[in-house]
Amino acid sequence: MITKNLAVLFSGNGSNLENLYLKLHNKVFDNCKIDFKIAISSRKNAYGITRCENIGLKCEVLSSKDNKENYDLKLLDILSPYNIDLVVLAGFMRVLSDRFIDAYTTINIHPSILPLFKGANAIVESYQSNMKVAGVSVHYVSSELDSGELIDQDTIKKIDGEELESFKNRIHNLEYEIYPKAILKVLL
Repeated sequence: MITKNLAVLFSGNGSNLENLYLKLHNKVFDNCKIDFKIAISSRKNAYGITRCENIGLKCEVLSSKDNKENYDLKLLDILSPYNIDLVVLAGFMRVLSDRFIDAYTTINIHPSILPLFKGANAIVESYQSNMKVAGVSVHYVSSELDSGELIDQDTIKKIDGEELESFKNRIHNLEYEIYPKAILKVLL
C-alpha cells in the first residue's frame, strides 16, 4: 500500500478542510492511504484553527498580514519536512507564487462554474447572474487566478426567489461532495 501525504491551506471557517479530513484521512482507496499531515492558516483568528484542534490535525499559523515578504518561501519551509504529495487549498485567500506552484501539485475549489465568476466574490456574482445554473469547480492552481486546468465541476439549478444564504448553503454542500472525489481523482 502507498500513502499520499496532504497539506491543507486555509484562511477562514475551515468547513471544507474538516469535511475533507473526515471523509479521507487515514482511509484507503485503491491501495492508497490518505494522510493529512498539516494544515496552515493564513489568519491568526481563523475558525478553521479550532476545527483542526477538534479533529486532531496539526495546524500552524503563518499570518499573511505579518509575513508579507517571502510568504511563499516561509510556506515551503513549513511544508518541507512532511513529504507532501498534494497541497489542497480550502478557502485560502492568497495568490501563490510560481515558485510554490512549481514545488507542489496544488489544487483549489472555487464556488462557480469556471471560467465564469473568478475571484473572491464568485458566489454573489453567480447568485446575481441571470444564469439558470450555478456550480463548483476544482482546478489545479496556476499563476493566473482561478485559471488552472479543471479537474472536476458540478452544478445545481438555481431556484427563483431563493435567498442568498440558502444559495450559499447549497453551493457549500456541493463543494463537500465534489472536493473529496476530485482529490481522489488527482491522487489515484
